[in-house]
Amino acid sequence: MYYPFVKKALFQLDPERAHELTFRQLSLISGSPFEFLIRQSVPSKPVTCMGLTFKNPLGLAAGLDKNGDCIAALGALGFGFVEVGTVTPRAQDGNPKPRIFRVVDAEGIINRMGFNNLGVDNLVNNVKKSHFDGVLGINIGKNKDTPVENGKDDYLICMEKVYPYAGYIAINISSPNTPGLRTLQYGEALDDLLAAIKNKQLELQQRHQKYVPVAVKIAPDLSVEELIQIADSLVRHNMDGVIATNTTLDRKLVAGLNHCDEAGGLSGRPLQMQSTLIIQMLSQELKGRLPIIGVGGIDSLTAAREKMAAGASLIQLYSGFIYHGPRLIKDILKHI
Repeated sequence: MYYPFVKKALFQLDPERAHELTFRQLSLISGSPFEFLIRQSVPSKPVTCMGLTFKNPLGLAAGLDKNGDCIAALGALGFGFVEVGTVTPRAQDGNPKPRIFRVVDAEGIINRMGFNNLGVDNLVNNVKKSHFDGVLGINIGKNKDTPVENGKDDYLICMEKVYPYAGYIAINISSPNTPGLRTLQYGEALDDLLAAIKNKQLELQQRHQKYVPVAVKIAPDLSVEELIQIADSLVRHNMDGVIATNTTLDRKLVAGLNHCDEAGGLSGRPLQMQSTLIIQMLSQELKGRLPIIGVGGIDSLTAAREKMAAGASLIQLYSGFIYHGPRLIKDILKHI
């Protein structure tokens, strides 16, 4: 009810400043007696996926709560699962500011954050303090100054630390804002990474006596051949899921609009069609052998249904949540 007024005020501010202000308020509310002020009642629509039971199929995508500061507050809004991160082994500042830009006329966002976060140990401490009763995904990446050829070491360090606390672990190899990261999606580099991740997962399963699924997050800017090869690798290495998709470098749908030429990944409404197409092609290739988490431009019930019709078992919000607010969660879950 109040979000249009809140949005109007926040959109007067620099996007990153607006985010910091919002999260400062949410962190004060998160886990406190005042959480009722933001809590939404949503229908229970359980979904089983990756061996886990989700309260409903709608989650928050990684990137909004990088450090796990507001897990309980975000859960109170009605999300069935919350994905935090991307987190790296060591804290890093990310790319120089400004690094987030609203493409308002297209309901898009361009970001070149560059995995700014306070490090995996800080995230784990926040997760330990959280009281979220949904499924928690933890999205992990590599530090910018770690050479790409040594990137798998960063993923294994993060896996080791987050494994006891994660509902599932997401492997981010598709952000366009860390130089060379996307090369890990291809060929021998991908096979080498996935083999190491699977071995670590099985080792940690034995140590902790629980199985934590691993999903891999891919880019939307893939050819059909590349997508087929990635799907084959995911199946061969027994990954538990795939998240489609990350942000895009394609600017065709925002050409001529304010900020359209800023470097970074584009999310929101302009990504909707491409991410749905990737999901559809993935679904045809995977043939149900592993589930798809669909994300990219979901801004309405119709967009959510399109993702699921294309083959997604679960869906996630990010930019649509910023543009439309908590009401979007209720609208989707009422009818999905």
